[in-house]
Amino acid sequence: MASNYNITIDQGTTFVLVITYADSANAPINLTGFTARMQARAKYTSPNPPLFDVSTTIVSGTGIVLGGVAGTITVTLTATVTAALVAGQYVYDLELLSGGGIVTRLIEGRCLISPEVTK
Repeated sequence: MASNYNITIDQGTTFVLVITYADSANAPINLTGFTARMQARAKYTSPNPPLFDVSTTIVSGTGIVLGGVAGTITVTLTATVTAALVAGQYVYDLELLSGGGIVTRLIEGRCLISPEVTK
């Protein structure tokens, strides 16, 4: 079952989220051979395109980097990407995909986009 973790993204700033995937003994899980994906939407059932959609395919500095044996997961959205996000409250989740095709939802929750004043 995914952990509930709410995030806030400030428009116009670089957003970085770092988590460590660990077992019950708090030992990091080796993420070598895994991929990851994360999306935010207006609501869980929204048919509209996601507010943002990132994965382990890095595009212009935005994406997810997995730390192999360290078990770290680093999600980065550039300031240019966050500046284009519409302020408001959304929902998101972050999933890991094993090389064997197993999908695990690690975290989920609310995603608040805080509006930028300085442009």
